[in-house]
Amino acid sequence: MKRKMVFLVIILIFISLLAFDSRLKVMRYKLITDKIDGQIRIALITDLHSCKYGEKQSVLIDAIDAEKPDIILLGGDIFDDVMPNDNAMFLLENIGNRYPCYYVTGNHEVWSGESNAIKERVKSVGVKLLEGTSEILQINNNKIQISGIDDIALFKLNGNESHLTAQLEDIQRNVDKSLYQILLYHRPQEAKSYLSYGFDLMLSGHAHGGQWRIPFLLNGLLAPDQGFFPKLAGGLYAFDTAHLIVSRGLARETTKVPRVFNRPELVIIDLSN
Repeated sequence: MKRKMVFLVIILIFISLLAFDSRLKVMRYKLITDKIDGQIRIALITDLHSCKYGEKQSVLIDAIDAEKPDIILLGGDIFDDVMPNDNAMFLLENIGNRYPCYYVTGNHEVWSGESNAIKERVKSVGVKLLEGTSEILQINNNKIQISGIDDIALFKLNGNESHLTAQLEDIQRNVDKSLYQILLYHRPQEAKSYLSYGFDLMLSGHAHGGQWRIPFLLNGLLAPDQGFFPKLAGGLYAFDTAHLIVSRGLARETTKVPRVFNRPELVIIDLSN
């Protein structure tokens, strides 16, 4: 009987260690498209919330460097509305001058009351802001187009929610549909309403992986704006005309509820023909 109890305790400890493991992981996705010839590697970073990943973010930066991305996309809530900005800036200062980097706001940048100041800090280290704007990039002899929109919290704050639609319409007027089209935005639940704009790939975060997961059974328990059992907690989702990738994000010490079977992640996306 004692042996059984000891064995049960060991099993429970092992499960707990797995459940509350908050080490950084790399999550990989591969997408095939006939709009490029060769391969393009994208790193997607979301929901850092200014959390710490080693001295001056060395753990996160080393993980990015090991993947050798062609481009880095920052999908909002890199800063937090409570935590100091230091860890977010350590990351941006290191990657902004070494990789093509593009940034959209999340709700916490807006809630901080410093969204304009944050945008200036982002630009000051060589990271480009996408605010209803697009840019064509030439990578590995291929051209792709990256577009991005501000988080809706910014428009709600200013009482002009219709300006989000205006940003999307500005993008649509300026896209080259012969190129692979990527939309970077923060909140995944809006994906279906963006399908009509003709993007090939949409990238977002915000859901934090649903916070609690049960492997093979439950992909997420609770996510902001989606409530319990969110449909878009994290992962790859296929629509008729586009794909959506939702990052589980990097928030750790800022979350009120601990992550369970939900390790923070750096997302790597390989586009190939």
